[in-house]
Amino acid sequence: MKHEFSLKEHLHELEERLLKPEIRTSVEEISKLLADDFFEYGSSGHVWYKSEGIGEEGIGVVRMTLSHFEIHPLSEEAVLTTYRIFNEKSLQHTLRSSIWKYSQNGWQMFFHQGTPTRA
Repeated sequence: MKHEFSLKEHLHELEERLLKPEIRTSVEEISKLLADDFFEYGSSGHVWYKSEGIGEEGIGVVRMTLSHFEIHPLSEEAVLTTYRIFNEKSLQHTLRSSIWKYSQNGWQMFFHQGTPTRA
């Protein structure tokens, strides 16, 4: 995959955007970042689909810190991202992975998973 370093920076920025309150509370912004067929296996054990709808207040505000970000190209149009999250409210650490797909709408998250772990 060409320009891997700049792609890594771009996807890192998109993942960080998904943690920002002003993005998470905007149905319009969340809809741009998540593919229509998006689904998530949450760290809570809950499975969530974008097709179930995004609440009027978005997907909720969080206080999380992202670290150890890496990308793993799957094809020219798909990339797996992996990283760690520290939830500042619950003091919980999780391992995270997302699949981003490139389409006419740019890069959109297709899949996400959070797995609780120790520090």
